[in-house]
Amino acid sequence: MLFKQFFEEKSSTYTYLLACETTKQAVLIDPVACEVEKYLQALKGYTLLYTLDTHVHADHITAANLLREQCGSKSVLNRYSDVECGDILVTDGCVLRIGKFEIKTLYTPGHTNSCTSYLVGNMVFTGDALLIDGCGRTDFQHGSAEMLYDSIHNKLFCLPDETIVYPGHDYNGRTASTILKERTTNSRLGAGRSKADFIELMNNLDLPYPKQIDIALPVNQVCGKQK
Repeated sequence: MLFKQFFEEKSSTYTYLLACETTKQAVLIDPVACEVEKYLQALKGYTLLYTLDTHVHADHITAANLLREQCGSKSVLNRYSDVECGDILVTDGCVLRIGKFEIKTLYTPGHTNSCTSYLVGNMVFTGDALLIDGCGRTDFQHGSAEMLYDSIHNKLFCLPDETIVYPGHDYNGRTASTILKERTTNSRLGAGRSKADFIELMNNLDLPYPKQIDIALPVNQVCGKQK
């Protein structure tokens, strides 16, 4: 399998390219509009089948529409995203086949009500649900601290210890973690923190209003299509 991790500095967003080297079929997870040329260079010789967004983003504009126009790829989103532009709307446990490997969807709401993680072999792409030593905020886009706690414990922390965690963002230069590490040391969710303690923590973060939400969210509700 071809694997490549991209980083968009303004929003500290990770995008992931996965491709089958036998069939030359590929997917991009959480592509960013301003980085399209980088993706196209990396995709030379491959056919982009899908763009997979982990949720409707509030901090950057998705490249789903641009890549659909240029590559003919299909946009994949969770059915609860409340968008009409998705070509494929997935639910928990759906499977997408890309050449010789499969992508399984794990519904992990809480950061938003539509968050989806993608499991590929021993790798899980968690978007903004589970971050390295952290998690996504829960105070907008129908977020819920209680729901996020359940998603992470019931869908992610029960994965094998060695499962590699690839998050949607990191602000400290870290590129990956493992389920074992996050389950045991994550400062918000690890070491057996109770649901009640987590809810209290998340409800008192007093975070600033997201800088890009008024620009990014409306555009992402139409899969990144701009006038």
